[in-house]
Amino acid sequence: MQNISRRNFIKLTGVGAVAVAHSMTNYQPANAASPKPLPNGTPILVIVTLSGGNDGLNTVVPYSDPIYKSLRPQLAYKEDQVLPIGEGLALNSSMTGFKSLWDNKQLAIIRGVGYPNPDRSHFSSMAIWQSASRTPIKTGWIGRWIETQPENPFLAISLGSTMPALFQGNKRSGTVLPLSGLKTPSGMLASDLARTSKSTKSDGQLSATAARSVRDLFTVTGVVSPILKNPAPPAADLPTVVGGNAGGVSNLAQQFDVVAKLIAAGVPTRVWSVSLGGFDTHANELSAQSALLGTVSYSISKFMSQMRAIGRSRDVTIMVYSEFGRRVRANASDGTDHGTSGPVFVIGERVIGGFHGEQPPLSQLKDDDLAVTTDFRSVYGSVLEGVLYTPVDRVISGWNERLPLFTA
Repeated sequence: MQNISRRNFIKLTGVGAVAVAHSMTNYQPANAASPKPLPNGTPILVIVTLSGGNDGLNTVVPYSDPIYKSLRPQLAYKEDQVLPIGEGLALNSSMTGFKSLWDNKQLAIIRGVGYPNPDRSHFSSMAIWQSASRTPIKTGWIGRWIETQPENPFLAISLGSTMPALFQGNKRSGTVLPLSGLKTPSGMLASDLARTSKSTKSDGQLSATAARSVRDLFTVTGVVSPILKNPAPPAADLPTVVGGNAGGVSNLAQQFDVVAKLIAAGVPTRVWSVSLGGFDTHANELSAQSALLGTVSYSISKFMSQMRAIGRSRDVTIMVYSEFGRRVRANASDGTDHGTSGPVFVIGERVIGGFHGEQPPLSQLKDDDLAVTTDFRSVYGSVLEGVLYTPVDRVISGWNERLPLFTA
């Protein structure tokens, strides 16, 4: 096999692959060459994407509304099947962790969240939510935030195999970290790659990116891999069942465990992204959605317990969203079709718990759909200023609205 030169590396991987490698490996945890662990008291944002379009009406349930029952004769929950939280609303019965957060005033429920002139396409709607723009643009709102900050290759990390659009910037983007960690070559190939990582004064932009990608790959792997082998922080204050924490194991729980390990290790990351799919419940919704919501509730309540165990719980804020809600009327398959607005959850010890925004009235549907009573950019504005300490209009052009979601 021929030795790999910088030029060959670029040819073999292609420009797109180099960019992906850069986003995956631009990551130097706190105990790298110049360690700067994230100081206690620094706010951290965790963004949770529920892909597929979560049914808000069976998440925050208007169980006392007769219209809800009449439009969903097979899908409507009764009072004894839900967890009441006031104002005629209740949480899905699987969301016991969220109910505890609600009782402790650490859960804000923002109602009727969406955007003007809703688009029921998964692709288009997710693009709108992740870009914070109604018109197509190439950058995500977190990607634009990254570019307002001093360069820091681990400022924003997404757990998974691909970078979400919300992390994409014009010149700088977030980092992607697979759950299994990163692996580097060995032997002669490793030696060849190490040579390509050395930058020179004659490097063009693409060559410099390739060099940095290779350098970061080895740096990241060498430091992250040992951290990921460590046990996750304990969730000691959760109830236990048969010797273990109540709940189940899911990919989302595993993502949160990785985040917990890296926060505990002092990794200087301000924004994390995790996700869970399966919310496109066109059929047999009751059991499927309830199981998914239970996973979300358990994973987040466990994570917050882990943060309390390491003394970072006041630093962490979690935002949970989905690209759209579902139709109000049930379909013929005991499911629901693509809709418009839905609830957004914001969780943390600095959050002003309770209801925010107006509940979309079932008596005033728009084209047989829920009205949008809260623009999603107002939620982002609150998070940008309350957690990331960045003026809204530096990230979302022309927007300056926010909600009172956080204590001073």
